[in-house]
Amino acid sequence: MASFPVPGSSYRGPAPEYAGFRASQPLVRLPAAGGGRCWVATTHESVRVVLDDVRFSRAASYEPTAPTFPGLFQAPPGMIISLDPPDHTRLRNLVTQAFSVERIEAMRPRIRQLVGELLDRAAEEALEGPVDLLGKFTFPLAIIAISDLLGVPAEERDTFARLIREFAAVDAPEIAAAAGEKLGEYMAALVFGKMNAPGDDVLSALTQVRIGDDRLEVGELIGLGYTLLGAGGDSTACHLASSILTTLGQDIWVRLGEHPEEVPAAVEELLRWITLSTNDTTGLPRIALEDVTLFGVTVPKGDAVFVSTNSANRDSAVFADPDTLDFARVGEHLAFGHGIHRCLGAPLARIELVTAFEELTRRFPAARLAVAEEALEWQQADMNHRLVALPVDLHGKWS
Repeated sequence: MASFPVPGSSYRGPAPEYAGFRASQPLVRLPAAGGGRCWVATTHESVRVVLDDVRFSRAASYEPTAPTFPGLFQAPPGMIISLDPPDHTRLRNLVTQAFSVERIEAMRPRIRQLVGELLDRAAEEALEGPVDLLGKFTFPLAIIAISDLLGVPAEERDTFARLIREFAAVDAPEIAAAAGEKLGEYMAALVFGKMNAPGDDVLSALTQVRIGDDRLEVGELIGLGYTLLGAGGDSTACHLASSILTTLGQDIWVRLGEHPEEVPAAVEELLRWITLSTNDTTGLPRIALEDVTLFGVTVPKGDAVFVSTNSANRDSAVFADPDTLDFARVGEHLAFGHGIHRCLGAPLARIELVTAFEELTRRFPAARLAVAEEALEWQQADMNHRLVALPVDLHGKWS
């Protein structure tokens, strides 16, 4: 039997074993690679059920007696993604006041300006040869956008970006721990600066939100700051790079350039189809607070349960011919999660992805991958499927 994490995942889809799990084991018990065992929800329905069931606790995964899984990223305790209600409810209600859809929507002109500036530079470089769209476009776009949202000074963006990548190094716990500590120090200084001199940014707004006498504590502000910076920067950049790789040189690339009104639907299908996480799950265990019987099996109290949103997004019970990209598809993907922990940054990610595809396909209809796909390198032992570089011939004349 396969062990968790199941090997074989790529940006093109989850590990092949998940197809068999979905057919017969919506909630499958697997031996863990580092010892012990865990459960994985594999279908669209089972993922939603587990995420909605309060008997599965995120907070309990930090108890000394909870099972551990070496090699997997686990967010620090106390962060919004590490809490259960009512602590999570309180934090989410406060955060939502500042991190509103209206505030994110107001960033749309800035995102379009940023995309334009980055692509102007890329177009100039492309006159001399292929351009690394990962280093010159997807990462700068994501990092600058989330930095603008949080009010991170321009001169500190590169430092934050480097620390975030080191923090996600699941195969180097000492480096990850050092980066997490340094990131906390940087974010603490930023938070105190916003408290003393608020600006027009989300982090400043978070220092001001109130519900009655309740407000966010300094530690909560620090945790929220680098949660948003990490998720909003790294994940968006990796997904955008894989989406570009998926569509480059295809008929859909040209069509989207000619029909920008179709871009939002295409982005949703790419969110469903692209596999972002290398272990095919959120990587965040939930602990059964009691014996829980679901889908014909009983998860014993104290066992860890992971949810595979990658597998859920390939569930044929919800998506017809799920392994095929269908840009006319209708269906609710789970790329941003589900329930109380659904990604706060989803509206910003959508704006970035849609704007990036609108401009890339419009400006560079002849763009092609500058090397054979087999020659591309992928970063090893990372929490996301991350290319080392994405060399693209933007004008279609260097290939």
